[in-house]
Amino acid sequence: MFGKRDNLRLISGNATKVLAQKIAVNLGTRLTDVTCEAFSDGELHVQIEENIRGVDAFIIQSTPSPAENLLELLLLIDACKRSSADRVTAVLPYFGYARQDRKDRPRVPITAKLVANLLVGAGVDRVLTMDLHAPQIQGFFDIPLDHLLAAPVLLNHVESMHLQPSCIVAPDVGSVKMARAFAKRLGADLAIVDKRRAAPNVSESMNLIGSVEGKHAYILDDMIDTAGTLVQAAELCAKKGALSVHATATHAVLSGPAKKRIDESPLASLAVTNSLELDESRMPEKCAVLDVSPLLGEAIRRIHNAESVSSLFV
Repeated sequence: MFGKRDNLRLISGNATKVLAQKIAVNLGTRLTDVTCEAFSDGELHVQIEENIRGVDAFIIQSTPSPAENLLELLLLIDACKRSSADRVTAVLPYFGYARQDRKDRPRVPITAKLVANLLVGAGVDRVLTMDLHAPQIQGFFDIPLDHLLAAPVLLNHVESMHLQPSCIVAPDVGSVKMARAFAKRLGADLAIVDKRRAAPNVSESMNLIGSVEGKHAYILDDMIDTAGTLVQAAELCAKKGALSVHATATHAVLSGPAKKRIDESPLASLAVTNSLELDESRMPEKCAVLDVSPLLGEAIRRIHNAESVSSLFV
């Protein structure tokens, strides 16, 4: 399957173990034996239990809260480098801390840049990630970075619902480019929510640019955290006469009141990917989980075989 080389190794941290196992199955291989545990005081300890000298190592680990997930990734990278792996690629299905990508007020950090520096400082040779909150974060890295889009998986789901006429709704200006591409592919209309944010995790939907009246509205976003933006956009679409309101998003952070808000919202359905692992207690009742392991697995295969991955970016 791997063509040019057969020294690929998949290594998983604790944050993305289930997804990593699915990626291994898609690639016809297995996960490398790794110990990731904590001492009694909470200090992390990792150890790679197999010889990885000269291998092409792919470390699969999303970095949501708590920060131990990021630290575990850094420790795994360092362990691979000190074990003489030929190349180390960090696979981050979800790149945490990406929302802090610029200095938008006095005396704040640019945390996304700091995380990029930490990864490079730990010795990673390449990064593979999916649906960054801000695409320009790619420029924070001075090493190769492959930025996958979950759009093909989300698009297939929307197409499978066969709801016409439809309108793709961008919940904010940052989502317009992707929403426009979806609308073009589906032959659907496009609408944009004009939103003002008063504070982090607090948003106010002000107006809808475009019309959803008499149409099935699909809200498209990269991430759902507290679901404030999503629910307000859904309420606005329902108020403006949408026949039904649905939503798709790549990263299901679903913190705080997200589950309750979504369950009580006008949303008829919600689809997210398995870039993040959530327990059932945090999943809304109307939520479906889409598998992105074939997409990530194919990207890993192509990177390992030195093949083009550009066709996966669209």
